[in-house]
Amino acid sequence: MARKLPLKFYARDAAVVAPELLGMLLVHHVGGQARVGRIVETEAYQGPEDQAAHSAGGRRTPRNEIMYGPAGHSYVYFVYGLFHCVNVITQRVGIPHGVLIRALEPVSNLEGKTSGPGLLCRAMGIDRSHNGLNLRGDQLYIAHPGRKHYRTPEVHSTPRIGVDYAGTWVSMPWRFFDTASSCVSKAPKR
Repeated sequence: MARKLPLKFYARDAAVVAPELLGMLLVHHVGGQARVGRIVETEAYQGPEDQAAHSAGGRRTPRNEIMYGPAGHSYVYFVYGLFHCVNVITQRVGIPHGVLIRALEPVSNLEGKTSGPGLLCRAMGIDRSHNGLNLRGDQLYIAHPGRKHYRTPEVHSTPRIGVDYAGTWVSMPWRFFDTASSCVSKAPKR
């Protein structure tokens, strides 16, 4: 039986939480139906010093203010005028760390592609109205699938995707994915 992750799970550095989210379930209740996907790819963003983070240099805007809030809440933003992306806030209040959920493996009630942050939000029905939600609530949450259904991920890390503007931070190996899943957004170059 799936159980929601406790607050202490989230209240740590994003680069620690990101690989531990692999294998967990992202659950969104929509119209009486639970849309469920197994998290198979994440990316960590480590606060003001991380030039790839929305909080780089300590930047605070109405868009990213939730990043400075409590751990275990959602940060949902709209990118390129096309896609929503969902992140998990980690660390304590005032330290803006976040983990981008990059890909899901469909478990139940998901239609469409889930191999990319925008695609998974579309399939899950996640948009800006979900920004700031407590991820231990009843509408949108992350859960451990339970021993019977948990599959240990084969964790691999690479540099993050699409952050070429971030100087030396572009090479940080903070993209984590399950190599056993065919649902990751972009396979690493061999």
